[in-house]
Amino acid sequence: MLEYIDLIEQTFEFPTEEFKVVDNELHFNDVPLMPIIEQYGTPLKISYLPKITQHIQKARSYFQKAFEKYGYTGKYTYCYCTKSSHFRFVLEEALKNNIHIETSSAYDIPIIRELYNRGLVSKDTYFLCNGYKRPLYAQYISELINDGFHNCIPILDNLTEIDYYEQNIKVNCQVGIRIAADEEPNFEFYTSRLGIRYNEIIDLYKKRIEGRAKFSLKTLHFFVNTGMKDTAYYWNELAKFVELYCELKKICPELDSIDIGGGLPIKTSMQFEFDYEYIIDQIVENIQYICNEQQVPMPDIFTEFGSFTVGESGAVIYSILDQKQQNDKELWYMVDSSFITNLPDAWGLNQKYIMLSINHWNKRYHQVNLGGLTCDSMDYYNSEAHSSVVFLPKIDDEEQLYVGFFHTGAYQESLGGYGGIQHCLIPAPKHVLIQKDEKGNVTTELFAPEQDSESMLKILGYR
Repeated sequence: MLEYIDLIEQTFEFPTEEFKVVDNELHFNDVPLMPIIEQYGTPLKISYLPKITQHIQKARSYFQKAFEKYGYTGKYTYCYCTKSSHFRFVLEEALKNNIHIETSSAYDIPIIRELYNRGLVSKDTYFLCNGYKRPLYAQYISELINDGFHNCIPILDNLTEIDYYEQNIKVNCQVGIRIAADEEPNFEFYTSRLGIRYNEIIDLYKKRIEGRAKFSLKTLHFFVNTGMKDTAYYWNELAKFVELYCELKKICPELDSIDIGGGLPIKTSMQFEFDYEYIIDQIVENIQYICNEQQVPMPDIFTEFGSFTVGESGAVIYSILDQKQQNDKELWYMVDSSFITNLPDAWGLNQKYIMLSINHWNKRYHQVNLGGLTCDSMDYYNSEAHSSVVFLPKIDDEEQLYVGFFHTGAYQESLGGYGGIQHCLIPAPKHVLIQKDEKGNVTTELFAPEQDSESMLKILGYR
């Protein structure tokens, strides 16, 4: 008789660095999950904060190793792009590691001010301000620079954006330029809607930046939606970008850095294989090779990792409320919340996550469909990244089963509208933060209770 644990061990390399089973219950990063469920109940979101620091240090170590291997003379700067998760606890954990920040909208700037008031960032911290700038965003950027945040760098996204800064910034200012990269071949458009075309970059510099005492061009920004991947498309786009940097560097001495956006992937399957060290090694080698060939100094390298920073810290845990045999082949496990509201990427983009049972690993397994509570027919989860089906332990009606979705820490709260109105008024679940000290002692903190009806009534205008 095959048990659920046999299925997992035969399908994957298990246990892993993150997942192991003790007494038929799952541990996540050496944290037993059942005591947390017993304390807080479900549905439940958790954030294992030490994972954020682990990923930051991992990326830094790979860049440092590549720099040493090739004798790379530039510096490396790790930026966190806040759009992946704006929550206080994420920024506080990330900033313990002396990182810098990339922003994408106006309301990022008040967050920066609050972080500064708390002593978590300084006026020396880099703030790379990306995105298309509406007037309020440009205003906040200008005010930040005027207040002495000298490493706040607006990344120009169109040809006229600099006009606002010319009129409103009263001190010397560093700027960057975002390049409109070509999209991957199977995308609906040829060129990104964001950034400035390759053939307009030099002209923009000569006409709008060169010779103006107020502005100095600090960095070129490059972003591809696919992220850093070992594909011909990525290496071709990176080479084009670095060649443009070299061309511009020859007429712009103050240009000294590149920002290679489009981050590293995260594990969305237990079968995930990605050689982070190799990709970073090759990025550094390619940049150095082209710069040496063009006889220009190697640039400082900025990266802006969002999902890679925070994604693997998150998890969502559900209880199985009921079993429903709807026909001869389709058995439904009904969860106590909704995939549409809690994991919108799973619904909207068919994103897969690592999905594992929390308990009953010694039970036999069978194929199931997972169903959410909304009335939407698309509120389900019935396949994984490695398989077109879902298997979970077989339980009796009186037994309680819990299931976890892991590496959900990026974007889901933002896309789902944290604390707002969700489909069928399904409430936002509890959110618990998990920390671990140097001795391995685990502490938990309730960041937010489950959303109640009063908060919804207020939003809807009934209060």
